[in-house]
Amino acid sequence: MTKTIRIGVSSCLLGENVRYDGGNRLNSFVAETLARKFEIVPVCPESELGMGVPRETVDLHGSIAAPAMIGTHSRKDWTRPMNNWAQRRISELAELNLCGFVFKKGSPSCGVFRVPVIQENKESLLEGRGLFAMAFMEANPEMPVEDELRLEDPSVQEKFLERVYSFARSITP
Repeated sequence: MTKTIRIGVSSCLLGENVRYDGGNRLNSFVAETLARKFEIVPVCPESELGMGVPRETVDLHGSIAAPAMIGTHSRKDWTRPMNNWAQRRISELAELNLCGFVFKKGSPSCGVFRVPVIQENKESLLEGRGLFAMAFMEANPEMPVEDELRLEDPSVQEKFLERVYSFARSITP
């Protein structure tokens, strides 16, 4: 009997219509290949927080280490609600013993690498992480994470799979 290995995945990559524009970013590698190998746990921080679908876009502003999530037009500050939601959701996910996570590239909530953070001078620094991804990675520093764009590279796919299996072995009693 084989223990089920679970990974978290940004819901939009599975074809769920949860994005700001009411659409999705279905990714066949994630939705098909990974779904055959692992139990998938979908997560969409912005829709699960209650921001709505469709919804206003948000951007990250300020500090790379602690950016603010601000509505593009309304200027509503979503930082505290998102950070509070993220802590609760990360606790729930911890009970599922995830062994990896695939995040949506560039997302102000889920981006892992090179997420734009707007500075006071209106310049965007491509050095940020989405608020949920940042909190998740801080809580799970050893867990393998990737974004769907990097997973287009077969060598990155292979390494991610190896890291997920290795992580699963490390947490199995």
